[in-house]
Parts: sequence; structure tokens; C-alpha cells
Amino acid sequence: MNLIIPMAGIGSRLRPHTLTVPKPLVPVAGKPIVQRLAEDIASIVDGPLENIAFIVGPSQQFFGPQVQEHLLAVAKKLGATGSIHVQSEALGTAHAIYQAEQLLSGNVIIAFADTLFRADFKLDASADGTVWVKEVEDPRAFGVVQLDADGIIEDFVEKPENPKSNLAIIGIYYFKDGDAVKCEIKHLLDNKIMEKGEYQLTNVLDSLKDKGAKFTPGKVIEWWDCGNKNATVNTNQRVLANATEILVSSSMKSTNSQIIEPCYIGKNVQLINAKVGPYVSIGDNTVIEDSVIENTIIQTESHILNANITNSMIGNKVYYDGSANEISIGDYSTQKIG
Repeated sequence: MNLIIPMAGIGSRLRPHTLTVPKPLVPVAGKPIVQRLAEDIASIVDGPLENIAFIVGPSQQFFGPQVQEHLLAVAKKLGATGSIHVQSEALGTAHAIYQAEQLLSGNVIIAFADTLFRADFKLDASADGTVWVKEVEDPRAFGVVQLDADGIIEDFVEKPENPKSNLAIIGIYYFKDGDAVKCEIKHLLDNKIMEKGEYQLTNVLDSLKDKGAKFTPGKVIEWWDCGNKNATVNTNQRVLANATEILVSSSMKSTNSQIIEPCYIGKNVQLINAKVGPYVSIGDNTVIEDSVIENTIIQTESHILNANITNSMIGNKVYYDGSANEISIGDYSTQKIG
């Protein structure tokens, strides 16, 4: 099984946190989004992931070689061979996927790196294809699938005004025949078949369906977005709420402090006269002092004092001394209020 993860977007809605690191490497409950995505996919497939391709944009190369090293390490932890591919122009989803054309062969999963999910099904690799979906209250803002009487996908509809289905596409797809996907994308590129100036994966799905491929829905229990600050904080909350492993490091030091679980607390974190939780993630070597922190992501090597915050994101190497209720502060920032 090959896994292709397009992650070429610039993450503008999650700034300032994506000014120094690509969005898929922003941590949720102590792990980068893209790592959690790959682990979640590995948990529902029978057999190993052999190759994982990461599709990055040209701007992401400016973050330095450590980004590529981190991505390759994610693949290695799952026993897969990792590779990096650059989409030089933002020409759509199908164009991004085609950058890893050598992996479009055999069983392939394509997963866009701004979403996480929780599911209790095992992937049926004998099916022609599977499209991960989630029931939503208002499907008009999403791409949706419509099913026939046998539960097979009969139509893909982008942002329907009068939806006949509430099954929203979450951006994860399985294909039994990756070579067929490659041929369909190549046909789009060779003939410049575009929609709104981009080469779309939905055109590939439609073409494969018209040629007889039967796609089944893979229904997930929860679907979590990481598109902006509020969505990412909410995703952190849901991941912590569903965690089964111990998420508090044994090297954490607590002095006159209280932890209200669930929380993720990294290595060598110091809590001094602090109340932390629920739904708080704190990165390695961070100090929280004289503060109350709820429903918040704080990254590594930061120092937080005299704070009373919730629904917030704080980056790496931040010094914050203040009492604002809700904040979003990027890496290497210093802020003192009062």
C-alpha cells in the first residue's frame, strides 16, 4: 500500500503559526498533524504502508531541510520509505498528486494533510475504491457523495445547493488501481482539462466511475479540521478526549500545581503554581508559572507567566506574561501585558 499526502498549501488561515513551519507539522496533542494522519490511516489498513510521498509547495522549501527530515522520519516510524515531491505551481489537487506519479501504482491511498479522523472500520482493499465521508448537518459547504440502493457511490457533487445527501467528502481516498488514477490525471494534464484554472481530483473520480469503477463510502465517526486556530484547538481537544495512551511525561515537574486531564504534557515541562487543563497540550521544555490554562496548545521551550487563557495557540520559544483570555502567538514572540 502506498500513501500520498498532498500538503502544498501555505496555511494562511493558521498564521502566525505557519510562518515558521508548514501547517501539517503543527502539533496536535504532542504530534504533528501529518504524523497523526499517517498513523490513523495505518491503523485501518491490513498490511504495512510501503511508501509515503509528501507533496510540498515551493514556499515550504524555505523552512529548511529540517522539514524534509521530519517528514521522512514520520514515514520511517511507520516502517515506510518516505519521499518528498514539490508541486511548483498551485494547479489543483490532481496536479499535486501527479508529482508522485511513480507511486501511483497498485493500492494507493491519497490523504490531504489538513484533516484528522476517527474510524472503526478496516479498509476493504478488494474494492475498486473508497471515499472517506462523514455525515454533516449542512452539506452545502462540502463536496458530497450520493449513494445508490446498494450503497455504492453514484455521484460526486461539489457544494450542492439542494443536497440529496449529507455525506461530506473529508479528503481521503483509496484506489485499488493506482495506475488507472495516473492515466486519468495524465489525460487531464495532456488535454488541459481544468475547472476554475485547476486540475481536479473529482474529475478523475467521475471518469473512473463512468468506466465502471465502483466506489464505496468509508464512514468515519469523527472528522476534525485543522484549517484555522479555532479548528485546530478543537481538534486538539477531540484527540485528547479520545486518547488511550498516557500523555503526561514522567519528566514533568509540578510544584503546587493541578492537572485536569485529559492533557498532553511533554518532556521536562515545569508547572509552578499552575492549573492546567482540561484539553491542554504543552510541548517539551516549557514553563507554566502562576497561570490557569484551559483548552490550549502551547509548543516547545516557551515560558508562560501570570496568564489566564483558553481557546488559544502559543508557538515555540514564546515568552508571554499577561492575562488576555484568548490569544494566538507565533514562534519566537515576546509579549508582556501590564
